[in-house]
Amino acid sequence: LQVIRKLYEQQRYMYESRTHSVDNRIVSISQPYIRPIVRGKAGSDVEFGCKVMTSVVNGYTFIEKLDFDSFNEGVLMQEAVEHYFKRFGCYPEAVLADSIFRNRENLAWLKLRGIRISGPKLGRKPKVVDPEAKRIERADNGERNAIEGTYGIGKRKFGLDLIKSKLEDTAKSVIILQFLVMNLDRKLRSFLSQFWIRLIFALRIKNLAAVIGF
Repeated sequence: LQVIRKLYEQQRYMYESRTHSVDNRIVSISQPYIRPIVRGKAGSDVEFGCKVMTSVVNGYTFIEKLDFDSFNEGVLMQEAVEHYFKRFGCYPEAVLADSIFRNRENLAWLKLRGIRISGPKLGRKPKVVDPEAKRIERADNGERNAIEGTYGIGKRKFGLDLIKSKLEDTAKSVIILQFLVMNLDRKLRSFLSQFWIRLIFALRIKNLAAVIGF
């Protein structure tokens, strides 16, 4: 009843004010915390759900921000780098980020700390491109695909797009658990690969010893 009363107040305000927007607009009675997020994607200009900003380090995913309200990721890059420093005790060698993070303030902040950021420099493109810089940019783009692939794997393999929780805190908890399971899966695959490598190496040493006659 409280949600319906709030919804009525918002609709009445927009009608009397002759506007089509209102702060914290309710679009779902059962999930009043959900907000419309304009993404501009083909076939889906507006999405409804939780917006997640993550970082990937050595294949492991860290949640930097998780909210049902829309937010600008570009202003959160410095905070994400500081989170890296707290986790690992040092700043990263490079930040492989999307173009939304490449503003002048972030570039100056990273340069002050000696951190390289992927992508071309701001301004006009140089007429002559350094082959080494071109090679680094190509390698950075390849590694940056990992962050984009994280969401696809989470949706296809771990059901990240099938969350049915109704309460806000419960939905956030389920999302965090999904990423936790993804990291555990990554750790398990790494452990198994190391196990098989060592086992194969041990079998080869044993066969070699048998042939030599030890």
